[in-house]
Amino acid sequence: MQAVEHNHDHHDHNHATERAQAWVKTLLLLGLGLYFVYNILTGNLANYINARFGWLSYVAATLFLLLGGISLWGIWHEKHEHHHDHDHDHAELSWGVLAIIAVPLVIGTLIPSRPLGAAAVDGNISLNSSLSAGTVTTFTGDPLTWNVLDWLRAFNQSDNLASFNGKEADVIGFVYREATFGEDQFMVARFTISCCVADSSAIGLPVVFADAADFPADTWVQIHGTFQVGDFRGDTVPLLYADSIEVIDQPEHPYLYP
Repeated sequence: MQAVEHNHDHHDHNHATERAQAWVKTLLLLGLGLYFVYNILTGNLANYINARFGWLSYVAATLFLLLGGISLWGIWHEKHEHHHDHDHDHAELSWGVLAIIAVPLVIGTLIPSRPLGAAAVDGNISLNSSLSAGTVTTFTGDPLTWNVLDWLRAFNQSDNLASFNGKEADVIGFVYREATFGEDQFMVARFTISCCVADSSAIGLPVVFADAADFPADTWVQIHGTFQVGDFRGDTVPLLYADSIEVIDQPEHPYLYP
């Protein structure tokens, strides 16, 4: 008789554990779905992925919410059915697997969403990256509409950098500087991403301005000026001599997409 009672208690314990795991799984699935919906509605997706892959987030949100709803229905159905087959296989996820699934949701919830900035560059910024040169681009239209990536591509495809002397530019980016820069120098920088922030690359144009020190790192600015070829970090490159610098709000889409 005692053995029967022991087995019954053990079964009740396992059943309670399975129900708890089912609830945690359901909440995680619904939480992930709502997290994707939140990022879609707030526009925070632009801080993580290339805009052309945004549709994948809609698919993910739909799948997570659907799976969470199915899991919730299963819990409700089991609770309200009149008879139970206690020998069936719940096939629930282990606590370890559930903890791993919870990590991205916890991190995404606790850490504010923000785009990469000067701190993420850490000296790894390019004036002549393969990313900029890799795409053959036909440059048309007003050069004053070109962004940082457009200008780098134009420089990389040119056999005569001196041809850019006197060319006007109007670009947007965040301020980046290193200790080796002159007091009148900084870089107007942007991050490019092909797929997501995991493959991000920092690029920038060197800027010369008498009051460059007035603009702290990470400040978003719009710069109008002209190029003159000169020396920067030991390379001969076009330097953007600024005529005016205006502090602006961070763009809705802070990244550039090759």
